[in-house]
Amino acid sequence: MANYPTPIKNLIDEFAALPGLGPKTAERLVFYLLKRPTTDLNKFASAISQLKNKITVCQKCQNYSEISPCAICQSRQRNPKVICLVALPQDLLAIEKTNEYQGVYHVLGGVIDPLQGLTLEQLKIQELINRIKIDGAVEIILALNSDLPGETTILYLTKLLKSFKNIKLTRLAQGLPTGSDLEYADEITLTNALKGRREI
Repeated sequence: MANYPTPIKNLIDEFAALPGLGPKTAERLVFYLLKRPTTDLNKFASAISQLKNKITVCQKCQNYSEISPCAICQSRQRNPKVICLVALPQDLLAIEKTNEYQGVYHVLGGVIDPLQGLTLEQLKIQELINRIKIDGAVEIILALNSDLPGETTILYLTKLLKSFKNIKLTRLAQGLPTGSDLEYADEITLTNALKGRREI
């Protein structure tokens, strides 16, 4: 890579810094882009710049949106007293695809995972507590992955949220295999998991 012109080398480095992309894949992407027409590259660059310019974080649920509060939080068809707690925006979208859930969401921004540098302070837990107090939630669905960080986070949240006497805590049924990610679960598995959720 030392012999590449600086603009090519710089773009390869940027792609290689993305999760799941190594130097070879980054190199292939850059040379693919070099063959594309300028109009395609301009559209690609515009799409990237709009990520920061047009996307915000919903003040209520902490999900990415073009408006705040987001469309889900604003919807009158949703039950604001039932909150489905997810780790990431991708998990929210996976549940939405089932068309079975009619409550609202809260995105934690991850799970407790010291190996990945994620601690309690970085999660949107205080925002959840404030929301419970303001909206008067009656049920919190803990829809986190069934891996070690997810289970650790569920244990912590269960202990924390049990102090709210009028809230029912549930978690997704074990239709989801242990160690799997919500993002990759199919709609049928997620639908069964939602319907079969149980109180903690």
